[in-house]
Amino acid sequence: MNILVDADACPVKQIIVRLAKQRAIPVTMLIDTSHELNDGYSTIVTVDKQADSVDFALMGLLTREDVVVTQDFGLAAMVLGKGARAVNQNGLVYTDSNIDKLLMERHIGAKIRRGGGRTKGPTKRTKEDNDCFETAFENLLENNEERR
Repeated sequence: MNILVDADACPVKQIIVRLAKQRAIPVTMLIDTSHELNDGYSTIVTVDKQADSVDFALMGLLTREDVVVTQDFGLAAMVLGKGARAVNQNGLVYTDSNIDKLLMERHIGAKIRRGGGRTKGPTKRTKEDNDCFETAFENLLENNEERR
Protein backbone atom coordinates (compact mmCIF):
# COMPACT_ATOMS: atom_id res chain seq x y z
CA MET A 1 0.00 0.00 0.00
CA ASN A 2 1.08 3.54 -0.83
CA ILE A 3 -0.51 6.87 -0.04
CA LEU A 4 -0.83 9.14 -3.08
CA VAL A 5 -1.68 12.80 -2.49
CA ASP A 6 -3.04 15.36 -4.94
CA ALA A 7 -0.91 17.84 -3.02
CA ASP A 8 -1.26 21.15 -4.88
CA ALA A 9 -3.87 22.59 -2.51
CA CYS A 10 -3.91 19.90 0.17
CA PRO A 11 -4.16 21.44 3.67
CA VAL A 12 -3.55 18.14 5.55
CA LYS A 13 -0.11 17.12 4.25
CA GLN A 14 1.44 17.19 7.73
CA ILE A 15 -1.25 14.89 9.14
CA ILE A 16 -0.79 12.48 6.22
CA VAL A 17 2.98 12.32 6.72
CA ARG A 18 2.72 11.88 10.49
CA LEU A 19 0.27 8.96 10.22
CA ALA A 20 2.19 7.38 7.35
CA LYS A 21 5.46 7.50 9.30
CA GLN A 22 3.79 5.80 12.28
CA ARG A 23 2.80 2.91 9.99
CA ALA A 24 5.86 3.01 7.71
CA ILE A 25 3.65 3.55 4.65
CA PRO A 26 5.29 5.25 1.65
CA VAL A 27 3.80 8.60 0.61
CA THR A 28 3.96 10.17 -2.84
CA MET A 29 2.97 13.83 -3.09
CA LEU A 30 2.13 15.00 -6.60
CA ILE A 31 2.41 18.71 -7.41
CA ASP A 32 2.71 20.89 -10.48
CA THR A 33 5.61 23.23 -11.26
CA SER A 34 3.97 26.21 -9.54
CA HIS A 35 4.49 24.57 -6.13
CA GLU A 36 7.49 23.53 -4.04
CA LEU A 37 7.38 20.84 -1.42
CA ASN A 38 9.83 18.95 0.75
CA ASP A 39 8.60 17.32 3.94
CA GLY A 40 11.62 15.05 4.46
CA TYR A 41 9.56 11.85 4.15
CA SER A 42 7.48 11.80 1.00
CA THR A 43 8.53 11.15 -2.54
CA ILE A 44 7.71 14.32 -4.47
CA VAL A 45 6.58 14.02 -8.08
CA THR A 46 6.47 17.33 -9.97
CA VAL A 47 4.54 17.49 -13.22
CA ASP A 48 3.94 20.27 -15.75
CA LYS A 49 1.29 22.89 -15.11
CA GLN A 50 -1.23 21.63 -17.69
CA ALA A 51 -4.82 20.98 -16.71
CA ASP A 52 -5.18 17.63 -14.91
CA SER A 53 -1.45 16.79 -15.16
CA VAL A 54 -1.33 15.80 -11.49
CA ASP A 55 -4.45 13.65 -11.94
CA PHE A 56 -3.00 11.77 -14.91
CA ALA A 57 0.35 11.24 -13.19
CA LEU A 58 -1.37 9.98 -10.04
CA MET A 59 -3.49 7.52 -12.02
CA GLY A 60 -0.33 6.22 -13.69
CA LEU A 61 1.13 5.37 -10.26
CA LEU A 62 -2.07 4.04 -8.67
CA THR A 63 -2.59 0.41 -7.70
CA ARG A 64 -5.66 -1.21 -6.19
CA GLU A 65 -3.99 -1.31 -2.75
CA ASP A 66 -3.37 2.45 -2.55
CA VAL A 67 -5.10 5.24 -0.65
CA VAL A 68 -5.51 8.62 -2.36
CA VAL A 69 -6.10 12.00 -0.74
CA THR A 70 -7.81 14.46 -3.10
CA GLN A 71 -10.53 17.06 -3.12
CA ASP A 72 -11.14 16.45 -6.84
CA PHE A 73 -14.36 14.45 -7.35
CA GLY A 74 -13.36 13.49 -10.90
CA LEU A 75 -10.05 12.06 -9.75
CA ALA A 76 -11.79 10.29 -6.86
CA ALA A 77 -14.18 8.64 -9.35
CA MET A 78 -11.24 7.34 -11.40
CA VAL A 79 -9.53 6.07 -8.23
CA LEU A 80 -12.68 4.17 -7.22
CA GLY A 81 -12.94 2.79 -10.75
CA LYS A 82 -9.50 1.26 -10.31
CA GLY A 83 -10.57 -0.38 -7.03
CA ALA A 84 -8.49 1.87 -4.75
CA ARG A 85 -9.70 4.04 -1.85
CA ALA A 86 -9.96 7.84 -1.69
CA VAL A 87 -10.68 10.49 0.94
CA ASN A 88 -10.91 14.28 0.84
CA GLN A 89 -9.22 16.82 3.11
CA ASN A 90 -12.29 17.02 5.38
CA GLY A 91 -12.58 13.29 5.99
CA LEU A 92 -15.20 12.44 3.38
CA VAL A 93 -14.43 8.92 2.19
CA TYR A 94 -15.44 8.60 -1.45
CA THR A 95 -17.51 5.49 -2.17
CA ASP A 96 -19.50 4.01 -5.03
CA SER A 97 -22.57 5.13 -3.05
CA ASN A 98 -21.71 8.85 -2.92
CA ILE A 99 -19.52 9.62 -5.94
CA ASP A 100 -22.35 9.98 -8.49
CA LYS A 101 -24.13 12.56 -6.33
CA LEU A 102 -20.89 14.49 -5.81
CA LEU A 103 -20.14 14.50 -9.53
CA MET A 104 -23.66 15.70 -10.29
CA GLU A 105 -23.35 18.54 -7.76
CA ARG A 106 -20.05 19.54 -9.37
CA HIS A 107 -21.66 19.51 -12.81
CA ILE A 108 -24.60 21.66 -11.66
CA GLY A 109 -22.27 24.15 -9.98
CA ALA A 110 -20.15 24.46 -13.14
CA LYS A 111 -23.28 24.96 -15.22
CA ILE A 112 -24.46 27.77 -12.92
CA ARG A 113 -21.05 29.48 -13.08
CA ARG A 114 -20.91 29.17 -16.89
CA GLY A 115 -24.28 30.91 -17.00
CA GLY A 116 -22.93 33.84 -14.98
CA GLY A 117 -24.27 32.70 -11.63
CA ARG A 118 -22.35 32.36 -8.42
CA THR A 119 -21.96 29.37 -6.15
CA LYS A 120 -20.91 29.22 -2.53
CA GLY A 121 -17.18 28.70 -1.99
CA PRO A 122 -15.53 26.58 0.67
CA THR A 123 -15.77 27.62 4.30
CA LYS A 124 -12.72 28.60 6.34
CA ARG A 125 -10.78 25.55 7.51
CA THR A 126 -11.13 24.67 11.20
CA LYS A 127 -9.40 22.40 13.71
CA GLU A 128 -12.53 20.22 13.57
CA ASP A 129 -11.96 19.74 9.82
CA ASN A 130 -8.44 18.49 10.58
CA ASP A 131 -9.75 16.20 13.34
CA CYS A 132 -12.42 14.75 11.01
CA PHE A 133 -9.82 14.13 8.34
CA GLU A 134 -7.41 12.48 10.77
CA THR A 135 -10.08 10.12 12.13
CA ALA A 136 -11.36 9.15 8.69
CA PHE A 137 -7.84 8.75 7.28
CA GLU A 138 -6.71 6.54 10.16
CA ASN A 139 -9.80 4.35 9.73
CA LEU A 140 -9.22 4.15 5.99
CA LEU A 141 -5.59 3.10 6.47
CA GLU A 142 -6.57 0.45 9.01
CA ASN A 143 -9.36 -0.89 6.82
CA ASN A 144 -7.12 -0.87 3.77
CA GLU A 145 -4.47 -2.90 5.60
CA GLU A 146 -7.15 -5.47 6.49
CA ARG A 147 -8.28 -5.65 2.82
CA ARG A 148 -4.90 -6.94 1.72
